Amino acid sequence: MPKTRPPYPAEFRQQIVELARAGRTPTELAREFGCSAQTVTNWIAQAALDEGKPLPGKDGLSSAERAELARLRRDNRRLQMERDILAKATAWFAARGEKTPTSSSN
Repeated sequence: MPKTRPPYPAEFRQQIVELARAGRTPTELAREFGCSAQTVTNWIAQAALDEGKPLPGKDGLSSAERAELARLRRDNRRLQMERDILAKATAWFAARGEKTPTSSSN
């Protein structure tokens, strides 16, 4: 199982991307800064997407779109849970077979 590490700071990623745009290779940067070449390549591709200039063959979502998608998925899970709770409550009340009192029945 691969080891996980905390994400690199945004400033660090941005500096690596700038160095790559200045002509340094991802392999060279990876060796110097202690991250993988694939990670550097991913950062370069994501930066291009965020700027609206995707690299050829690198489709995907911008960081803002990813954040919105994560928020929408969270909201969707919450709404599904609320719906399930209401459905169970409705079934429970229906199984009891009792009528709820109304204000007009005295």
